[in-house]
Amino acid sequence: MENWDDLRIFLAVARSGSLTSASQVLKIDPATVSRRIARLELKHATKLFVKSPKGYELTEAGQGLAAHVDVAQASLSTGLNGLTGIDADLSGQIRVGAPDGCANFILPQVCARISKDYPALDIQIVALPRIFNLSRREADMAIGVSRPTAGRLMVQKITDYRLHLAASISFLAKYPALVKLEDLVGLPNVGYVQDMIFDKELDYLEPLGLRRVQLASNSVSVQMNMLRQGAGVGIVHDFAMPFAPELRQILMEHLSLTRSFFLIRAEDDRNNSRFNMFADLLLKGIRAEVAYLEGS
Repeated sequence: MENWDDLRIFLAVARSGSLTSASQVLKIDPATVSRRIARLELKHATKLFVKSPKGYELTEAGQGLAAHVDVAQASLSTGLNGLTGIDADLSGQIRVGAPDGCANFILPQVCARISKDYPALDIQIVALPRIFNLSRREADMAIGVSRPTAGRLMVQKITDYRLHLAASISFLAKYPALVKLEDLVGLPNVGYVQDMIFDKELDYLEPLGLRRVQLASNSVSVQMNMLRQGAGVGIVHDFAMPFAPELRQILMEHLSLTRSFFLIRAEDDRNNSRFNMFADLLLKGIRAEVAYLEGS
């Protein structure tokens, strides 16, 4: 019979990738976490983690075990919640990875509504400007801006979204004659750090032929705040515009971009009823929120 406490500790390290982070979640010291992981590996003569500069990464055997332990933990939580009368349909912890535009302007509203309906559920939103590694359990599911072409993954298109050029009211007061794209030449612009663009779908400035970005960040939120300060012209998600009353869209008839969000999950989770239920709620919520914000 396996010690459930050891498996619970293993899953915490698998999710966080760090002994320290796991110890904080579990409220036990890192040395105990390390000792329990070592005991589990010794018992089964199997290496579950490899240590790297990024932290503790799951081995192939560790990835398989993590998927099964996650399902077991969810089932246990559901059973215990049923004893106390708590909504047992959706409970436990689910971690969603997303690019920071989606994480900042869409997921807070969507996840807040889900949380209200399912109070036994703990939702974690991880906003990172890069592609998530689901096999390492960095997240239980992720939102991406392109469809992955490799890996054992399930991919569902969520929705299209639109982007346009925008600048602050104060900036436009200085440059009132912006009537065509050529008028942008020589003006300061805001965009991504070029060598940190993790997906070609995010290279918004290429259609403008702009090679130099005077003010750059790998964060959509930072870019938008730069624009709000009157720093220049940049590409902004339509769904983010309601959060920035200082900005105005410009040259919409000359440049309009359409991109898509995809929900990405590990193939091993196909029969995980808890993840399936949450994914369905997430898809419907994001579609509705994007439509609402773009309509605003």
